[in-house]
Amino acid sequence: MIQRMLYKKIAVATSLLLVILMLYLIPSNKNEIKMEERLEYVYPKEIDTIYLLDSYDKISRTEISVNKDDEIEKVKELMEGLTINGRKQDKIPNGFKGVLPIGTKVIDASLKEGILRINLSKEFNNIKINMEEKAIEAITYTLTSIEGVDKIEILVEGEKLEYLPNSKKQLPKYLDKKYGINKEYELTTLEDIDSYTVYYVMNYNEMIYYTPVTKYVNKQGEDKVKIIIDELASNLAYQSNLMSYLDNNIKLLDYEIVDNTIKLDFNEAILSDITSGKILEEVKYTIGLSLCDELKVKEVVFIVDDQEISTFSLKSIEK
Repeated sequence: MIQRMLYKKIAVATSLLLVILMLYLIPSNKNEIKMEERLEYVYPKEIDTIYLLDSYDKISRTEISVNKDDEIEKVKELMEGLTINGRKQDKIPNGFKGVLPIGTKVIDASLKEGILRINLSKEFNNIKINMEEKAIEAITYTLTSIEGVDKIEILVEGEKLEYLPNSKKQLPKYLDKKYGINKEYELTTLEDIDSYTVYYVMNYNEMIYYTPVTKYVNKQGEDKVKIIIDELASNLAYQSNLMSYLDNNIKLLDYEIVDNTIKLDFNEAILSDITSGKILEEVKYTIGLSLCDELKVKEVVFIVDDQEISTFSLKSIEK
């Protein structure tokens, strides 16, 4: 009897000890969780668009993690990503690299009424002649992808960059996507020149990304929406590693632009599977990115047989 009572007391004491130990550990764990939450709040990292040099020597669209607390700080971080051996070097996706000379820094930057004024250090002038245009294209397309940035003004050590350092090519007063990227010329005369930009699918080690190409042509008397769709549906799109997943039987029947949205009415050839009514992601992206750049719209709606099948939105991919 005494032995059983002794065992019972030992069991109760052991249980109390375990309860005290758990009460001691649980608050500590909560503090650690709260600390982790605070650290996550202090250092928010999100994905943003950046245009880098790919393995095919083209400036292409990819993504990189940045701190999005402040627009100007975001500009500086993206410029670090564009700089060879910059601080964001370890964040750049495989197969891509920066285009700005080593040591290039953003001295200061300001954003007013949609114009981003960015002052670069003298190291920018060390750029090689074959990289000058690529650098301007990468800066322009990267920074105008930021919400609220419509145009870029570049300075070097406080002096406006009016000419490229080596080729002495004159730059426009303000840079925007009209400057072009990965330029191709299909001209028969130097008069009545027009341009449009098409995004193609690229592949590096099974990673899909998108490359814009600005084509300079003599005015054809057609609207650019149809020209871009026809270009993507053409078999010629498979040249130079540039791909398009659009079937050449795809037909744009009609379209309508309302505010910041364009609605495209296609025949059934746009569908990857008629029974499921789905459109390939690559098809949505090549059409969506091309038209958003060219028309300054934010959303592309795909319609087949009077039904909305899918929507491409810049806002959803820039989060």
